[in-house]
Amino acid sequence: MTPVRRIFAVAALAAVLTGCASQGPKGPPRAVINRALATAPGAAQPSTIVAAEIAFARAAREQGQWTAFKMFAAPGALLHGRNGPFPIEPWLATQTDPPKATQWEARAVVISCDGALAVSQGRLTTPEGQVGNFVTVWERQENGEYRYVFDAGGLDVPQPPPRKPVEDGDIVVTSIDAVLGLVASCPRGGAEIPPPPAIPVGEDGKTDARLSRDGTLRWRWEHRADGARYAMAEYFYEGRWLTAFEQTLTPTADE
Repeated sequence: MTPVRRIFAVAALAAVLTGCASQGPKGPPRAVINRALATAPGAAQPSTIVAAEIAFARAAREQGQWTAFKMFAAPGALLHGRNGPFPIEPWLATQTDPPKATQWEARAVVISCDGALAVSQGRLTTPEGQVGNFVTVWERQENGEYRYVFDAGGLDVPQPPPRKPVEDGDIVVTSIDAVLGLVASCPRGGAEIPPPPAIPVGEDGKTDARLSRDGTLRWRWEHRADGARYAMAEYFYEGRWLTAFEQTLTPTADE
């Protein structure tokens, strides 16, 4: 499947799942999800990560923000906070769900050839209406479900200007959300995958890079001197390493 067709395939699934998610507290019917995922080619399907993100955000909305973070965390998962990444589970044990949850949606997903590791990047909206970005790293568990092993989010600095109110008689055209789906190439004929490009060695404890077990996807984080949090995902595609996306989260006054 070409990259353009893959974008539309993932976007179509996102639309189906989002529509189902609005039907009631029981969530999207499993049969609907299974039919949608069955149309995606290959073992590595970005649509499965889109489905996980939708379920994650819905759980936050309906069961509580930090309750959802507990539900979807893999053992040893990290949260990249204002002082660097730290284990999220002990921290979550001290948190109380806020009255309303932040909501988010994926805009891009990159997944390893074997489907065992994926990175999503997208946009978030707080209950107060502020917006920002997030990066989440997902690992497939032994039971086949995806759980996050790393998460970072932050607000735009500065915030975009507020949208103009809609007046009576205005014609409003809403955009169709498209999710960019990127899939790493599988090695052919037993050929070895070349290592990803070398990266600068940062201060100990200030940066880390991790490679998928099949060697086709690398993600890394960096905590910079000014407090900015940086994340990057790279994947092996048709004989070369490409950057899937980069994200820099600027520190804010309340961090």
